[in-house]
Amino acid sequence: MRITVDMNLCESHGQCVFAAPDIFSFDEEDYLVYEPAQPDELFAAAEKAAGSCPVRAISVQRDAS
Repeated sequence: MRITVDMNLCESHGQCVFAAPDIFSFDEEDYLVYEPAQPDELFAAAEKAAGSCPVRAISVQRDAS
């Protein structure tokens, strides 16, 4: 799966961090940190994070099989 965050839209509300802490976090300067490539086992958490983003900055795509 691949996660994309539009950093031009992201306002660091942190809802993704609460929804999927295994995927998203903040660095020491409160910038969002995440790894775009994630295992499919985290798909539900990634979708929850995307849905919780108030500015809809997160998109989640499954890898083609």
